[in-house]
Amino acid sequence: MSSFGVNIWQEPVIIPTYGVGKPEQNPMFFEKRVYQGSSGAVYPNPVIEKIYDEKYDQEYIALYLENRYLKIMILPQLGGRVQMAYDKIKKRHFIYYNQVIKPALVGLTGPWISGGIEFNWPQHHRPSTFEPVDYQIAENADGSKTVWVNEVERMFGTKGMAGFTLHPDKAYLEIKAQLFNRTPLPQTFLWWANPAVKVNDDYQSVFPPDVNAVFDHGKRDVSDFPIATGTYYKVDYSPGTDISRYKNIPVPTSYMAINSKYDFMGGYEHDSRAGLLHVASHHVSPGKKQWTWGYGDFGQAWDRNLTDDDGPYIELMTGVFTDNQPDFSWLMPYEEKSFTQYFLPYRELGVVKNANQDILLSAEVRADKLAIKVMVTSVQQNLTINVSVGKAVLFVQTIDLTPGNIFEQIVSLPTDLDTTTYTVVITDSSGSEVLKYATDDEVKNEMPAAAKPALLPHEVENNEQLFLTGQHLEQYRHATYSPLPYYEEALNRDDKDIRCNKALGALYMRKGKFEQAEPLFRKAIETITARNPNPYDGEPYYNLGLCLQYQGRLTEAYNAFYKATWNNAWKDTAYFAIAQIDVAQKKYSLGLEHINQAIDRNARNSKAWALKITILRKLGQAEQALQVCAEAITRDRFNLNALFEKVQLYSSVGDTPNADTALQQLLTLSRGTAHSHIAYALDYAAAGCYEEALQLLSYIDSAETSPLVHYYAALYNYKLNKQNDAAYHLEKAAEANPYLCFPNRLEDIEALQFAVRHNANDGKAPYYLGNLWYDKRQYDDAITCW
Repeated sequence: MSSFGVNIWQEPVIIPTYGVGKPEQNPMFFEKRVYQGSSGAVYPNPVIEKIYDEKYDQEYIALYLENRYLKIMILPQLGGRVQMAYDKIKKRHFIYYNQVIKPALVGLTGPWISGGIEFNWPQHHRPSTFEPVDYQIAENADGSKTVWVNEVERMFGTKGMAGFTLHPDKAYLEIKAQLFNRTPLPQTFLWWANPAVKVNDDYQSVFPPDVNAVFDHGKRDVSDFPIATGTYYKVDYSPGTDISRYKNIPVPTSYMAINSKYDFMGGYEHDSRAGLLHVASHHVSPGKKQWTWGYGDFGQAWDRNLTDDDGPYIELMTGVFTDNQPDFSWLMPYEEKSFTQYFLPYRELGVVKNANQDILLSAEVRADKLAIKVMVTSVQQNLTINVSVGKAVLFVQTIDLTPGNIFEQIVSLPTDLDTTTYTVVITDSSGSEVLKYATDDEVKNEMPAAAKPALLPHEVENNEQLFLTGQHLEQYRHATYSPLPYYEEALNRDDKDIRCNKALGALYMRKGKFEQAEPLFRKAIETITARNPNPYDGEPYYNLGLCLQYQGRLTEAYNAFYKATWNNAWKDTAYFAIAQIDVAQKKYSLGLEHINQAIDRNARNSKAWALKITILRKLGQAEQALQVCAEAITRDRFNLNALFEKVQLYSSVGDTPNADTALQQLLTLSRGTAHSHIAYALDYAAAGCYEEALQLLSYIDSAETSPLVHYYAALYNYKLNKQNDAAYHLEKAAEANPYLCFPNRLEDIEALQFAVRHNANDGKAPYYLGNLWYDKRQYDDAITCW
């Protein structure tokens, strides 16, 4: 079969769109709002509270991928969602294609639209699901093509990047995601890809054959699956109702699979004999979920709210590093988590029994016959299919198969054997097993109990449980319970409790209360070193170092960080912090030694690569610095500091054309937004490179200039002893439009406190700072500022 190859292009597309109002000018804190089972807080994101009833034609940037089997459209102006996914073999949209942008106010920050594949992180629904993201298209050496989207989100400072790839002659969409914690503190996250599928009375969700129970959000309720026999979402399904069928669920309902050793899930239209499948390693992607508005009048009304002519639909969500909503995992400081997902159309197979991204298998017993069907997503030669019952081999055949064809075989089952147990094994030309289904492998999970609410602190039996409860409330971003009373109760019982001193100290540090955090870290160190001066756990030293670094006490911080490097778990993070201090103190050779230590331990820290380039440039090693630039950008094509360093390096040798090219690439990828440029300028400031930070801030599109840009420029000029420039930017900050200026970074505190001290005529700086304190639940500080 000749190769069609892959086409990739960008072009404008006109989509009928219902408008939304301007974001609300006032900050919305939503302290105890519950959303999808966890906190519905949105600050510093703005909230939109208005949807218009009239539509108009709006132009969007569309990014297209197409090969001989699939055509994909991605909209970077709407969160980087997959808006359209078309199966050219079956001539159908295998993802629900909503042909109008008709938002409803059901999203975390307001507008949300149905259809396509939405990508939800660091929580559900994604705060920026209706906002633009960075993007780039790429052609790869193997002939594949990729659309990249990227965002540094506002709430926690984590960075998410996803590459959507089509390969020549492969009938699947490959998605490679990289989630990176750009902050020096541990952060929590979840990732759910949210494909919508069009449904009717003949639609069935396809969960793996070992899924026999499902949970509600937060594991508050549990049901048998696929045949529900009890009450779930206040619906009585007894004596037995198949809830894998869309038509059998009358009310809005979620359910999430409990444990599966299979790597797939999806859904199938029995009338059109076609469906969608998601494939990802169950070791990292255990989340398998269905959501529906319900088959009844209420659900159909919501379908109409979200489309004009398309629908109804359901969502078949897939969670990575999570199996429930909420179910958050940790990203440690400067940690990256990477994973791959596949979405593909399939046909004729019905309910799939097992699948990977290359081969799909269904098997169904009908009387004394076993119907086998196999489909592939790329040309497969010399596949051998073996069907057996016990030790008796019933069928063996070697085949070649292409994505345009389905292999079907009816196998007679012997009447003298137990035909309820059978095995189908598919091997490749080398005899290696590539796919298997065995009924004996369907080990059913025990029906789990629903989750129980936390006890009040004084009711908790011991410090172990107090710590674990507090940690759970932090990790799952609980909307109404605070971890603070649990840690405080533990320390009232034992003020030397190491873990609760660490946890409470870290909680205060997240809230910007560094002076309150410091003694807690010191108490943890005092306790942990009472008998062992070289403790097993280096985290208290790292936390103390970070707390001191935020306070500008760099010598003490340096010592604490160095002690943390004695512990392997904190070596790369602590060495990175040490290298920052080295650079701030202009000890570049020492900084190079330490940043290499950090990279050796964690080569996925894109901030470390950027800092290494800066050090090499300052050491006059331009050629090597450019080589490291290339490595850094290969690892993270949205590494703005690596691109900025290319500008500096080419400019330093008078290579204006290459400097201009690098600058244009930087501005294109960042879209000139204040949010992106501030995030990367802060990296330079953390290493005392204020000139570079100022230059990066100067590249911001004037229409995007936030008051925070001037506050930071004032602070950095002051640190460079440029008093007049600092005063100028303080005045500009006071004059700047406060619309949507919602600071929340820990670094924002220093910049705003500097403004409060140095410009008594600026009433906005204490207002902004008060918002920040209120967001961090420091109410007295907020009131004082306001």
